[in-house]
Amino acid sequence: MSTTPSFDLSGRVALVTGASRGIGESIARALAGAGAHVIVSSRKLDGCETVAASIRAAGGQATALSCHIGELEDIARTFTAIEAAHGRLDILVNNAATNPHYGPITSIDPAAFQKTVDVNIRGYFFMSQAGAKLMARGGGGSIVNVASINGVIPGPLQGVYSITKAAVISMTKAFARECAADGIRVNALLPGLTDTKFAAALTRNPAVLAQALPHIPMNRTAEPGEMAGAVLYLVSPAASYTTGVALNVDGGYLVA
Repeated sequence: MSTTPSFDLSGRVALVTGASRGIGESIARALAGAGAHVIVSSRKLDGCETVAASIRAAGGQATALSCHIGELEDIARTFTAIEAAHGRLDILVNNAATNPHYGPITSIDPAAFQKTVDVNIRGYFFMSQAGAKLMARGGGGSIVNVASINGVIPGPLQGVYSITKAAVISMTKAFARECAADGIRVNALLPGLTDTKFAAALTRNPAVLAQALPHIPMNRTAEPGEMAGAVLYLVSPAASYTTGVALNVDGGYLVA
């Protein structure tokens, strides 16, 4: 019997949220490259269609499905559509997130606070709940929640965002403990500073970057694709005994 870890996802159905660009897009492409049928999802269908078409053009399997995870009706519609089209879900990557307030924690207004909580906590929770129910009916699966190093050490001027990401780490452990009996593994990815449009206020600001890089032993930001390998591991058979883990991919920031 081979002892080589398997990263083959052939026959698996995977849903990746926030997959029209950035980290989510890179994850979607990696899972498709490993053989999964990837459902590329975000709020706007056009961007998802573009990514899905590109995956298909490269020989992979992908479809597009819009979903605003801050809206419970959208979440219910999404999982109804997935079950109708595929009859199962094997992999869920909760990646869509928001951070409408970049500034002092004492100045955030109630609307921005509520939006951040609705997407980053409530959205992840009810996506995971719906995903776990569908996975349980199919015999198991894997969920990965994209959190952040800010969930461990709050980021400057990102207070409420950091709070929600800490909640995602705790949520991951709670789901991991309760869903293991159904054959469902639940883990979290903690990206470090990554060069995406989402993080542009940090990565494209020379003054902010100059303050951040000395705290990263590798002395650079990450590319979105550098997050995809960790997710591929966590959702693959190679991680069959791995659940409840918060895996930081941060250039050494959390150990600096």
